[in-house]
Formats: sequence, C-alpha cells, structure tokens
Amino acid sequence: MGKPLILITNDDGYLAEGLLALREELERVGEVWVLAPDRNWSAASRTRVFHKPLRVSPVRLPDGVLVHITNGSPSDCVSLALLGLAPRRPDIVVSGVNAGANLGRDVTYSGTVAAAMEAAQWGVPAVAISQDLGPEREEGEEARSPDYRRAARFAAVLVERLLEEQILPPGALLNVNVPLVVPKGIRITRLGTSIWKDYLVKGKDPHGRDYYWLAGEMLASPPPGEEDTDVWAVFSGYISITPLQLDLTDHELLKELRAWEGKLSPPAE
Repeated sequence: MGKPLILITNDDGYLAEGLLALREELERVGEVWVLAPDRNWSAASRTRVFHKPLRVSPVRLPDGVLVHITNGSPSDCVSLALLGLAPRRPDIVVSGVNAGANLGRDVTYSGTVAAAMEAAQWGVPAVAISQDLGPEREEGEEARSPDYRRAARFAAVLVERLLEEQILPPGALLNVNVPLVVPKGIRITRLGTSIWKDYLVKGKDPHGRDYYWLAGEMLASPPPGEEDTDVWAVFSGYISITPLQLDLTDHELLKELRAWEGKLSPPAE
C-alpha cells in the first residue's frame, strides 16, 4: 500500500510561512500535494468563484519544491483538487497553518476553516489548523514571534493519528488552534462565542465622501462561562481541538417547531 495523499491549502496564500512549515512536516506522514491561492483570502469564508475562469499554475516555493496555485478561493482549491486536478483522491485535507486563531463563532468567517469544510462536504477527512498571534502589542511592548513549525509538527502528529484510526465521520472536520506560548497541553473543546469586540471607524476621504471601516479589538481574556471552549483553551495556553460538522440544523428546536407545524398554513391566493 502506497503513502497516503495529503492535500494542503490555506487562505494566506502559497508563500505564507505557515503553509511552508506545514508542507515540510507533513512530508514525513505521506505524499503531499499543494494547491493554494495565489494571494491572501483571509476572512473569505466559503466564497466560490463562479463568475470567471479559474487558472491553475505550477510554481516553485522558496525551497524549490513544485506546487500549484490558483486565482480561486480556498474552497475553490479543494474543489479543483477533488474534481480531478490532484493526482488521485486525497486521503485527508489539511488547511493552514493560518496566521491568527480561528476561534468561536468567528470560524464562519474563516477561509482556512472553509477549505476544510469543502473537503468534509466531499466526504474527505479534513483539518483546519491555525496559529494564534496573540493580542495587538502595546507601544514599546516586545513582539513574540509565532512558531509555525511547532503548529505544523502538531498537525503532522494529528494527521498521522487520524489516518490510522479513521475516526472522522463523513461531513465532519477538526478545527485546531495553537497558542502563541509553548502549549501546556491539549483540550478537546466546543466552540466559544467570539474573541473580538467590533467597532466602526468613520471618516471622510480626500473628496469629502464618507467612508466606514469595520474594525475590531481582541479581548484580553475569554468571556465568563467558557471554560470548556476553544476560546478559553487558547487564551489559557492549550492547543484546542474542536470537532465541527456541516449540518447546521438545530435539532432540538426542530422538534419544537414540528409540534406546531400543522398550525401554519400558506397564504391564501
């Protein structure tokens, strides 16, 4: 039996440091095939490009390794690969390592998580992995550099285990976040709420026209009552692994709504 085929993509673009580290580490686990965006698609969610042709080109990474890039989104990368561009059907898809955490309800914005969701939709096991960058530095505060290599090494360990045990059911994926500090351990978590406090910046451009800038500030600590969430785990220095599924149905509410389904009727003509 040959080596498993691992498809790698991301939303930061093919030259991102996290992707380079991930490719090198996953080479120990199986045959790696990379199809990544040619530019940054952060916060693209499950954007798909249908209004223009997609192009795919071979390029060499700084270390000389040949990979493929496209003008499409992270989700497009996975679809292109699974529709026939990959040498064969991948055994697993790994998206990342993203520059910045993808935590709580904000995962719905993430291009990194979206790529893993696209794979799950095709029934292929998938992992999204992100490296927390910490809060913005105060003026004069010393910067801490993220260790993408550490996150990539953990991804390799996790992928090897997933390939061995084949635990992920169809339609499921794992969302992994690695803290900025040396991890204290690993926590299996549920999604938290949000790590951002949003605000609106207003101004005028040089022509006197109003503009609006959607901005946000990262929370200094997790909200109360989130001790079993991904937000709490990463803020507390743990690697967080959160199982996600494509089925967004609220099954408990579904039962309640069905109880008064017969009380509703379509409008009369």
